[in-house]
Amino acid sequence: MTCGCGHSWETRATKSDIRIEICSTCHPFFTGEQRIVDTAGRVERFRRRYGIAEDED
Repeated sequence: MTCGCGHSWETRATKSDIRIEICSTCHPFFTGEQRIVDTAGRVERFRRRYGIAEDED
């Protein structure tokens, strides 16, 4: 198996080459990193829809 981060290991799978996008080496749950992903401006869309002003510091 080969992950997108470059980590690889062997399994007893019937398929010889398995590629995955994310594994326990690079997944935020296992690494302790927290990332906030704003997909296509969803936060801004939510704020506009419900009239919530952004915090200005």
